[in-house]
Amino acid sequence: MEDIKITIIQSELHWENVDKNLELFSKKISAISEQTDLIVLPEMFNTGFTMNAKNLAEKADGKTTQWMKQKAKEKHCVVTGSLIIEEEGKYFNRLIWMKPDGSYHIYDKRHLFRLANEQNYYSPGNNRLIVELKGWRICPLVCYDLRFPVWSRNKKLTVDNLQLTNTDSRDSIYDILIYVANWPERRAHPWKTLLPARTIENQCYVVGVNRIGNDGNNIYHSGDSAVINAKGEIISKTKAHEEFVETVKLSYKELEEFRKSFPVGMDADDFEIKS
Repeated sequence: MEDIKITIIQSELHWENVDKNLELFSKKISAISEQTDLIVLPEMFNTGFTMNAKNLAEKADGKTTQWMKQKAKEKHCVVTGSLIIEEEGKYFNRLIWMKPDGSYHIYDKRHLFRLANEQNYYSPGNNRLIVELKGWRICPLVCYDLRFPVWSRNKKLTVDNLQLTNTDSRDSIYDILIYVANWPERRAHPWKTLLPARTIENQCYVVGVNRIGNDGNNIYHSGDSAVINAKGEIISKTKAHEEFVETVKLSYKELEEFRKSFPVGMDADDFEIKS
């Protein structure tokens, strides 16, 4: 399996201003000089984490989705992040997994943040998404999902000729977890604790991309974006409170060797998620 390069973009956001945010990220993406396989943007990267869904929602083929298509094509890589999508009168905090050919997958945020009354404005998703990129299996999730380990849990793993299989379904396991977020600084400790916890319990890489700066509700975000290996070690260099664009290479060989040498996944409990 080839190594994979993931670019994380930690940035301030312009509150409820789609055009300014798309301009902002266009400049940051254009400045990426090395080839990458995946660019990860924060949660609601085009508006900030707002409950003003009715006025800011876009259709599935709207301006931001078209922008993502353009950027994925320009950079010959996947671009992902979440935005507000309206569908049949319902609003979703929807992650778009945009591929260079213009096709894409979606994941609707499952766990809506009750402390911001997100559940009063958005509808929850019911299905987890696992996608493939260069042979890697990746599970992208959104912010508050991080607090719910069952939803992001890898199924029981077995090792067979160094190839990972699953006792139930290959569709239930992954190599990388991604969390796109607008996670406030006042709860930075749980963010920095739970990201490595997810790597350790799932024996996978974890990528967490969070914004910085104040939002329209005067809530400050410190970022603390990170790429973490399966041992729970931070392997990225992005610093809190700073705008930062960083590309990190992940080694499948290292992941595979670690899973084989420390096969705790084989002793995991079987479980079933019910919507």
